[in-house]
Amino acid sequence: MTLDAPLARFEITGAEIDRVVAVFYGAVRRHEVLGPVFAAHVTDWPEHEAKIAAFWRNAILRERSYSGNPMRVHVTTREIEPEHFALWLGLFHATLTRTVSPEQAQAWGALADRIGEGFRAGVVSMRQPKDAPPRLF
Repeated sequence: MTLDAPLARFEITGAEIDRVVAVFYGAVRRHEVLGPVFAAHVTDWPEHEAKIAAFWRNAILRERSYSGNPMRVHVTTREIEPEHFALWLGLFHATLTRTVSPEQAQAWGALADRIGEGFRAGVVSMRQPKDAPPRLF
C-alpha cells in the first residue's frame, strides 16, 4: 500500500507559482514603501524568489520544499511595520488578478490574507513590551 501525496489546496502548477512570485517581486522592487524595505535585506533576488516560491509550493501544493521560519524573519526585521502587511497584500492581490485565473486568485488570495494577518499579528505581539496590554488592532 502506498500513501498518496497530500492534495493541493487548489489547482495550480509550480511554474504558475514561480511566475506569480517573479511578477510580484518585480512590483515590490518598484513600490515606493515596500521596495526600500526589501532592498535593505534582499541582496540576491533570484535566491529570494526561489525561497518564497518554495514557501508557496509548500503552502499550496504541500511539496515540503520550503525550509525556514518566516515568522521569525518578519518579527526580527525592524524595518517591517505592521502597516506594511496591508500594502503587501494589496500588491499581492493585484498580482494574482493579473497573472492567474479568478478561481486561483480567490483561493490563493484568501490563503495569503490568513498568512499575512498571522505575520502582522506576530509582529505586533512580539514587539510590544512584556507588561503592556495586548494591542487588538
